[in-house]
Amino acid sequence: MLLIKFINMKKIGLIASLLAVLLTTSCGTKKIAELEEKQKQTQEKLDSATVKLNSCLEEKASLSATNNALKSQNDVLKSNNQQLINNMGDLTTLTKKGAENLEKSLESLREKDLTIRKLQDAVTRRDSVNLALVQSLKGVLGDLNDEDINISVEKGVVYVNISDKLLFSSGSARVTSKAKEVLGKVATVVKNKPDFEFMVEGHTDDDGVKAGASFKDNWDLSVLRATAVVRLLQDEFGVDPKRMTAAGRSQYVPVADNETKEGKAKNRRTRIVVLPKVDQFYSMIEEGMKDPSIN
Repeated sequence: MLLIKFINMKKIGLIASLLAVLLTTSCGTKKIAELEEKQKQTQEKLDSATVKLNSCLEEKASLSATNNALKSQNDVLKSNNQQLINNMGDLTTLTKKGAENLEKSLESLREKDLTIRKLQDAVTRRDSVNLALVQSLKGVLGDLNDEDINISVEKGVVYVNISDKLLFSSGSARVTSKAKEVLGKVATVVKNKPDFEFMVEGHTDDDGVKAGASFKDNWDLSVLRATAVVRLLQDEFGVDPKRMTAAGRSQYVPVADNETKEGKAKNRRTRIVVLPKVDQFYSMIEEGMKDPSIN
């Protein structure tokens, strides 16, 4: 009996141990499952954190690169700013020099402008005198044929062209009686203009001189005719010889074609060139300089 009881108790203990083991094993499995789940969750969190960490590292690298680029740009801007400051200093210096040079240039221009105005005033005075001279000549010679005498102004000089048929016979250097009337009127005008000098020019056509003529060629003829006019103005009309010049131009300054009779007739002429005395012209300039309206 005692043995049976011992055996039964042993069975009961074994069964209890088995039950305890079973219970222990069941609880362990559950714990393991729970731990595995926690590990899984922890791994997921770790993976997520790793991803975020990598993203942050990439962003940090990008920001670091951007920061370096901005630093480089900042250095460049600082350098450019310093260069601009230096340039502004140079520009200020150049501007001062430029202003000084500009002022000098303006002063020079003002002086040149004043000189030009003075010269223009002198030229205007000269032109006014020439105009008065032309009017006087036209007044005393206005009744003559325009084909025989012509008065003009070219480049500040008064020209009186007189046809040879009024002054000389063909091939001759003797002044005709009709010419004396014309030259007397011219003398009256020029004598009243003592500030002018004039030159008497003889001109011919291109016909050669005739055999037995008293002069060698057209040079001789043009000079003899010019001196004949000058001599007449001096001897018979009292024109100051110091104001006159006699010149022969021969056939070499034609005003028309020598191929026609009409052209030859125009080329045979005596030209009186009336111009202000050089010293008188400069006096006119000096007077212009003293003019209060200019100064």
